Amino acid sequence: MMDKKGFRIDQNGVPPQFPTHLHSSVFWEHLGRAVATFGFLEEVLGKAIFALTATVRYPESEIEAAYKNWQPMLERALFDPLTNLIEAYGKAARNHPDFMVVNLDDLLTELHKAAVLRNVLCHGSWRKPDADSRSVPFFVNRRLEVFEESVDVAYLQQTQEAVVGLIVNVMNSVTLMGLQFPGAKGPGEVVFKK
Repeated sequence: MMDKKGFRIDQNGVPPQFPTHLHSSVFWEHLGRAVATFGFLEEVLGKAIFALTATVRYPESEIEAAYKNWQPMLERALFDPLTNLIEAYGKAARNHPDFMVVNLDDLLTELHKAAVLRNVLCHGSWRKPDADSRSVPFFVNRRLEVFEESVDVAYLQQTQEAVVGLIVNVMNSVTLMGLQFPGAKGPGEVVFKK
C-alpha cells in the first residue's frame, strides 16, 4: 500500500457565508419564506386532522375503541412528515359524515404535488446560479428521479403563494362545516375547550 499524504480544508479560507455565498440575500429570504410556509401547512393539516376526527359522532358501542385509536393518531399529526399528514387528512375528511368539500381529490392531489416540491426546497443542495439568478438544486428522490427545474426568486414567491392557497383550502374544509378552525379566533363551533 502506498503512503498517501492527507490534506485538511482551511475553513478560514472559505468565502464568508459559504456555502450560501453565491446566491443573493433576497433569494435566501424567499427560500426561507417558502420553507416556513410549508411548515405552517404541516401545522394546519395537523389541526384539521384534529378538528375532523374530534367532531365525528360515534355510536355508544364504538366510542371506547375510537378514543383508544385517536390519541396515537393525534400524536403522529405532531411529527409525521407532510406526505403522511396529507394521507391522514384525506382519511379524516372521507370518514367525516359532515365533510362538505366537493373537490377533495383535487385538493389532495395539489397537496401531494406541493409535498414533492417541499422536499426539493428543504433538502436540495443549491448550485451556483446562472446569469439570470436561477439555480437548479441538486436533489434526487427515492425513485432516483433528479429535479431539473431552475429556481429563482419569482419561482419561490409563486410557490409560497400557492402553498398559502392550499393552507386556506385546508382551513376552509373545516370552517365550511361550521367549525372554528383550531387555534383561530374566527366564527364557528369551537372544537375543543380547555
